[in-house]
Amino acid sequence: MIDVLKYRHYTAIVSLSIFISFIGYYFYQKQTRGYAFSYSVDFEGGTQIRFKFDKPVNTANIRTILEHHGWAGATTRQFSPEEILVRVKDVSADAKSLANRIGKALTDSIPGVSVEILETELIRPAAVEALRFKALWAAGLALILMSLYIALRFWSFAFAMGAIVSLFHDAVVVLAFFLFLDREISSSLIAAVITLLGYSINDTIVIFARIRESLAENARLKRVVPLTEIVTLSINKTLRRTILMSAATTLTVIAMFLGGESLRDLSLALLVGIIFGTYSSIYIASPVMMLFHKDEGQPS
Repeated sequence: MIDVLKYRHYTAIVSLSIFISFIGYYFYQKQTRGYAFSYSVDFEGGTQIRFKFDKPVNTANIRTILEHHGWAGATTRQFSPEEILVRVKDVSADAKSLANRIGKALTDSIPGVSVEILETELIRPAAVEALRFKALWAAGLALILMSLYIALRFWSFAFAMGAIVSLFHDAVVVLAFFLFLDREISSSLIAAVITLLGYSINDTIVIFARIRESLAENARLKRVVPLTEIVTLSINKTLRRTILMSAATTLTVIAMFLGGESLRDLSLALLVGIIFGTYSSIYIASPVMMLFHKDEGQPS
């Protein structure tokens, strides 16, 4: 039997370090560049155009050209050496005309290059506000419902707190990685986070069910067994299933990650979430449950 809980104090330091780094870097970015997270056009509004050039171009040079022509704050993303996504905060009534003007500015400024407009997308501020509200509402509702299910399923404040802290931990870790890597917050990320909350809580429920069964059996037989021993045994009973399921899911997500830029953010969020969702089920949910379960009369 692996004594996984003997590392719980070290993992608590790791998780706390991630949280502190996340908060510190968030305010550092706010102070130095005026904003922390980079938002996709879904959450910010504006126009994005995907260009294809007939030869490799430099994204930094493109941003300089766009700023020189009056599109300050333009952002770019490179799908390939010849394919660039340009995002400007200009919300024009005629997105196609705006795309043509940007394309002309680029061809005039880069000698010997021709450009083709592959895709143009316009998102207005009103739609952005509605999408932000719906995204936050969906994530918050998912967290509340999952926590309520745990509370009713196990009828225990300790189990509910373990699940809540674990879910919150997973969501913050994914956001922290996107902040550190300066990846965009998009509707795909919100969908990935909600999916990961369901994935993580499933693993937590399996472990908690084993713990609950052992507690009930010990109570029926009037045996006094330390809670640490019960939790360790329960985790070991489910560890093989957890590792196999996480490994199989990770292989699928890695294939998505290699599938192209359009799937990169979604697959990155899923990959980080699977790793830390498995970690939190063992080293966050269970230790937090043990912390609160002491007040319910169970020996530790």
